[in-house]
Amino acid sequence: MVYYACAVSKVADPKLAPKGKLSYEWASSHMPILAKTIEKLEKRKPLHGINVGICLHITKETSVLATGAKRLGANVSIAAANPLSTQDDIAAFLATQGISVYAWRGETAQEYHDCIRSVIRNKPDVITDDGADTHTMLHSEKEFMKIVPMGGTEETTTGVMRLKALADDGILKYPIIAVNNAYTKHLFDNRYGTGQSTIDGILRATSLLFAGKNVVVCGYGWVGRGVANRARGMSAKVFVTEVDPIKALEAHMDGFAVIPVKEAVKIGEIFVTATGQTGIVRGEHIETMKDGAILANAGHFDVEVDTKYLESHSKSKREVRNNLEEYTLKSGKKVYLIGKGRIANLVAAEGHPPEVMALSFSNQLLSIIHIVKNHGKMAKAIHNVPTEIDSQIAINSLEAMGIKIDKPTEEQIKYAKSWG
Repeated sequence: MVYYACAVSKVADPKLAPKGKLSYEWASSHMPILAKTIEKLEKRKPLHGINVGICLHITKETSVLATGAKRLGANVSIAAANPLSTQDDIAAFLATQGISVYAWRGETAQEYHDCIRSVIRNKPDVITDDGADTHTMLHSEKEFMKIVPMGGTEETTTGVMRLKALADDGILKYPIIAVNNAYTKHLFDNRYGTGQSTIDGILRATSLLFAGKNVVVCGYGWVGRGVANRARGMSAKVFVTEVDPIKALEAHMDGFAVIPVKEAVKIGEIFVTATGQTGIVRGEHIETMKDGAILANAGHFDVEVDTKYLESHSKSKREVRNNLEEYTLKSGKKVYLIGKGRIANLVAAEGHPPEVMALSFSNQLLSIIHIVKNHGKMAKAIHNVPTEIDSQIAINSLEAMGIKIDKPTEEQIKYAKSWG
């Protein structure tokens, strides 16, 4: 990939900035909760002089968060959370806003990690991460051992899992707020955002009909719930695979057929992995699939579908549509992979809709400010988003949607606190 250096940024094409500005304006107009939060805080500049390092999917929605942090006084640098998820017009636009950008679509693995290193070399006071690659690099690479930020945030289930492992090993260097765990994040972002945008990515990559097809959703966490329900809404026959008995029971009670992967691969036509785990669809599963089966991943990393097996056990491979590769196995059977096994909603589509990302990024922005104010008294551990932040975002969201709710009476408040 040839990228262009402009000021302290590295992007694909600076000339795309005007297009990126239009996308930013569209997203901002559909994220009134976040836009109003930024507007209210702008005069106070609560992030004045703070270096904020961001590693997120560089989408139009992310541009609203990044420019918002800049407007609140922060020095912002940003890299992509996935080599294939950057929207190059957005990266170019951000580079014109006084933000240091290190991102372009199609980065090699080495370039991807070097871009994250560029963000860390700006010595961020607060890190906002998606998948915890930045956080783990700060803990594992000798060059960065002396850099200790005030704290950080984490956007994803996968990232929180990795950070908990660091904390359990007793080596976490700074406090982390698990934005992913906020109710106003995972209940809406993971379920409605990923649910819709994953289906969007599959449709863009394949242009096929969902109605009547056997769709297999591997994992019934919040992402899996969202994908399964939206596939059912398009009249697909949905099957769920799980290892967690409680989630499996929930999927059954929600009306889905729950079966083991080894059975699902015999009947599935579209497969969506949504577990955050490795080795979900393995070689032995791929060999058993029907001719023409389509594989998509909705988890953060490209480890859920065994792409190495596809590469080594296929006699040919070709790209038949944008973000859709056809593998012809040695048996002659064809299997199709969306977005090289990376997160389909960002590789083959545009990621979450702005309305739902307004909730997630409001959590991110307010959590960054919370860390700046309170890091001195926060333990080096994983923290939940403060309840007052989560609740206020819900209130702001309802107001933005014009929805009014009841308030408890004094009698009800008293009754809820009594035991007799």
